[in-house]
Amino acid sequence: MKEKVADPLIDVSQLKVGMFIHLDLGWMSHPFPLSSFKLSSDEQLLILRRLGLKQVRWSPSRSELPLEASPMPAPAVQAPVAAAADVDPEKEQRRLALAQQREALLLCARQYGEAAAALRDLMDLVPRDPVTSRDQSAALSRALLDKMLVEGDINIRLLSEGAGDRASAHALNVAIISMLLGRAFGLGNEDLMDLGQGALLHDVGKLELTPRFRHRDDSFTGAEVQAYQQHVAKGVVLAQKMGVGAAPLLIIAQHHEHADGSGFPQHLNADRMSILARIVALVNRFDGLCNPLIAAKAMTPHEALSLMFAQGRSRFDATMLNAFIRMMGVYPPGSAVQLTDDRYALVVAVNSSRPLKPRVMVHDAKVPREEALILNLEELPDLGIRRSLKPQQLPRASMEYLSPRGRIAYFFEPATPAQPRELAA
Repeated sequence: MKEKVADPLIDVSQLKVGMFIHLDLGWMSHPFPLSSFKLSSDEQLLILRRLGLKQVRWSPSRSELPLEASPMPAPAVQAPVAAAADVDPEKEQRRLALAQQREALLLCARQYGEAAAALRDLMDLVPRDPVTSRDQSAALSRALLDKMLVEGDINIRLLSEGAGDRASAHALNVAIISMLLGRAFGLGNEDLMDLGQGALLHDVGKLELTPRFRHRDDSFTGAEVQAYQQHVAKGVVLAQKMGVGAAPLLIIAQHHEHADGSGFPQHLNADRMSILARIVALVNRFDGLCNPLIAAKAMTPHEALSLMFAQGRSRFDATMLNAFIRMMGVYPPGSAVQLTDDRYALVVAVNSSRPLKPRVMVHDAKVPREEALILNLEELPDLGIRRSLKPQQLPRASMEYLSPRGRIAYFFEPATPAQPRELAA
């Protein structure tokens, strides 16, 4: 078996635009979207030098350098292939749009995977090195915030698969959506940092519960419910050992409280809850409805929002709940829907400034699933959503084509002004 050649090291001073590099720092220690990427600007080179690194790994085979700039032997130059005279412009447009679509989803999925891995590592550290785990939770919150600090709108995007175990996926979902809601509220960077750290650690007390009591079950006796509820108090004690700040500590202490005083453990009302805890309590409930322990009890994101609005308005800050619905869209990513032209679709991304016009993947029997384009309903004024559906209400062919997710996982991406339009009805 041929041994894999390690990527060579190169001095940071010798880096050039076009090199594909690997930062062995972890996602939390740098401001770039990924830890492995191709250098595309002099600004990125400047940021790398400011990180204080002496050397980085790079992949010559994945780099694109001018021949005179390349420190490796020049590759053989292939003769250009003559352009086919019969290239179909529509097919070429679809091919380019599909490539752009896949690249964007891959970027989101890789970012989510790196964040989930960092979260699992820091949670593993809590029992034996609480102070280091605190520092890493703050660093992960900062990394998420750095990636959110872009001009303009952000799309909330459904991922193909939730990465990692249920506990870390839940904590990461709650942190990402809470920070986006805080961003929509106009919170400052310091508050957003505290919000992210508190959301990442909101269930840290479950580390000290036996697995049976980490997730509430409808069959629990009164004593078992009390055992489950102990995760809040245990989380506060752990967070104090970690040296977590006052604002994240309040999130851990209050994430199961309700605005009407019906929550636990202290039965606080909205006036006595911190604004950051109110945000996390709201998002925690939403993710719990979408991703319960028993998959058969899962609600679609649309159903979860509808239930929270209809039955839970007294439980949550009304202004915050309305803002959450505006941000997530009436049909949040992950919702199965039927369009006004009777086709079935899956909502895959939403921009909070256009909540009724999300991006959807449509079941089209004429188009292979791997070539299905994401349609931006904002750009299709004659096409909209007629109704939301449970996945089991989809026709079998649509169910297989759209593959609704058993577990909802979200990430975010900058909204781009031009999304692929529908090329053919």
